[in-house]
Amino acid sequence: MLDQYPLLAVAVGLAALCGAAWLTLAVVRHIVLRVIAAVARRSPTAWDEILFDRAVFHRLAWGAPLLVAYHGIRLVPHFPEGLEAVVQRVAAASLILVVVRAFAALLAAVNEIYNRYPMAKERPIKGYLQVLSIIAHLVAVVFMVAALVDRSPLIFFSGLGAMTAILTLVFRDSILSLVAGVQLTANGLIRVGDWIEMPQFGADGHVIDIALNSVRVQNWDKTITVIPTHKFLENSFKNWRGMQESGGRRIKRAFHIDMGTIRFLTEEEIERFSRFVLLKDYMAQKKRELEEHNRIHAAEPGYVANARRLTNIGTLRAYIAAYLRQHPGIHPELTFLVRQLQPGPEGLPIEIYVFTNDTRWAVYEGIQADIFDHILAMVPVFGLRVYQKPSGGDVAAAAAALADRARALEPA
Repeated sequence: MLDQYPLLAVAVGLAALCGAAWLTLAVVRHIVLRVIAAVARRSPTAWDEILFDRAVFHRLAWGAPLLVAYHGIRLVPHFPEGLEAVVQRVAAASLILVVVRAFAALLAAVNEIYNRYPMAKERPIKGYLQVLSIIAHLVAVVFMVAALVDRSPLIFFSGLGAMTAILTLVFRDSILSLVAGVQLTANGLIRVGDWIEMPQFGADGHVIDIALNSVRVQNWDKTITVIPTHKFLENSFKNWRGMQESGGRRIKRAFHIDMGTIRFLTEEEIERFSRFVLLKDYMAQKKRELEEHNRIHAAEPGYVANARRLTNIGTLRAYIAAYLRQHPGIHPELTFLVRQLQPGPEGLPIEIYVFTNDTRWAVYEGIQADIFDHILAMVPVFGLRVYQKPSGGDVAAAAAALADRARALEPA
């Protein structure tokens, strides 16, 4: 009966074909995928779950109805051969698209699986996988166009040579970033988790992602800075990984001593400081050293210029050094200096250059603050004064003192 009505036969055949394609998709998505999900959940390995969660199988599922359409269109009665070829070409091109999308999902799953291994921090592969994905999509586009126009893909590949210059311009940043990414990861310049500073881009925080075209940095204020990968080869940046791996974080800070308070120690002060636990050995050794020197050079102790004597500033430096050496937060094997810097208008700078044994920011700041709290409180004990620029309160107090003195001198 349908042979007498060709259009009706075509309509019925297309409806049956669409129904078969829909039914195939429904079976694959609601039965096959659920079976795969159950097997993946019960499997002791994690890679199959990642493949499922990354929708690799979900994307492949769309290939089933396309295969039904590709082969089933031949069974539709009275369907024009020209349109049949067009439908098959579109189905073939769509099938290529499904495969390349599934391949992209597979690459994402590979990256997630790889990131679970410790080596992923030192050698990330996300950039390489993204390059592979781009190449796969470019090849897929060529095959899709070839399928749609029913020509050999070799014809299009032979024409790519003439398009190289255009492709280079279009993908300039990607090519530069690929080269930069290879150098950064191969040389270990940047890893996920590194603390980096790049002031020209406002970046100061941890690297959270290294991709083909960009590196994402989460700053300390929780903002995200996105930096083109190739900029890391064009601009300087600071990586704090070396500090973290060394196990020590540097304290480099100075305080200023009022030079008007620097003087020699009296005998009473020498005796008093000799009872300090931290200064006991130092004072004994210095006394022997000075006595020997003065004896050899026949120095007369009664004349200041003729003999070597202990100073309050030198004794303070010795105390600070002894205090830091026994401090539990100071790294004993890294650079250790307590030194004087060039005197200036603000006094004599005493710089502390040491390393803490804990690189965590909050702990480091706590150790540094505790050290300077103690030192600043001990400075007056040595007869010294920390220099501080006069403030408005100092000027007001001085003016009030002068006014009081002037009133006191006025005749009654």
